[in-house]
Amino acid sequence: LSHVDKTEMPKSKRNRVYSMTNTRKKGMERKSSLVQEVRDCCDQYDNIYVFSIENMRNSLLKDVRMEWKHSRFFFGKNRIMQLALGHTEADEYKMGIHRISKLLRGDVGLLFTNQSPDAVRRWFVEYCEQDFARAGFVVSQDISIPQGPMEQFSHSLEPHLRSLGLPTGLEKGKVVLLTDYQVCTVGDTLTPEQARIIKLLGIKLAEFRVVLKAHWSQSGDVKLFDSTHCSTLTNDESGHEE
Repeated sequence: LSHVDKTEMPKSKRNRVYSMTNTRKKGMERKSSLVQEVRDCCDQYDNIYVFSIENMRNSLLKDVRMEWKHSRFFFGKNRIMQLALGHTEADEYKMGIHRISKLLRGDVGLLFTNQSPDAVRRWFVEYCEQDFARAGFVVSQDISIPQGPMEQFSHSLEPHLRSLGLPTGLEKGKVVLLTDYQVCTVGDTLTPEQARIIKLLGIKLAEFRVVLKAHWSQSGDVKLFDSTHCSTLTNDESGHEE
């Protein structure tokens, strides 16, 4: 009789069966956990701000979080944050809070803080970080490069400059712009090539800002902000929603 090896081969991971029920359950648990986190913050902090971000940069947002580590930020997951706050006056978690819930659309977030409203507004109005513009950015100034030597660039970079559309060449091992070159004009939406050229020139056009859109306080008052003024809406003034 031939010898039969009864040792089983290891099962392929490709043949594993994953339970969608477990996946959905974990998703619901994360959702419920975030809802509870947001509601806990509603109880722990006196003020909530809705904010948006101009020229989003993850590294700079991380810096802001560190500067405001005494407070709490939530960014993204708008529907879950809306669920936590409440959609209407009937199901709102706190008095008047459904009015800021309505503003959670697009690239916005929530800031929970016990800092005074004056301190919060002053800090965020003054805060601004310059950064390099990316493709899609609408420029507010003309940028041109005059004909002549480009001393800031090494000869090895010349082929890359040429690939970006710059009329460059090498003269005695030096990078030279052969003719005047208009990189962009006011109102242009930057292409990837234009954005790279401007970055190589070291010009920072973009401003990273955290823009406050609205403020809710434990009294139930909501203050809406825009570029020119802010108005305070109390429960009596806002009326009731159908």
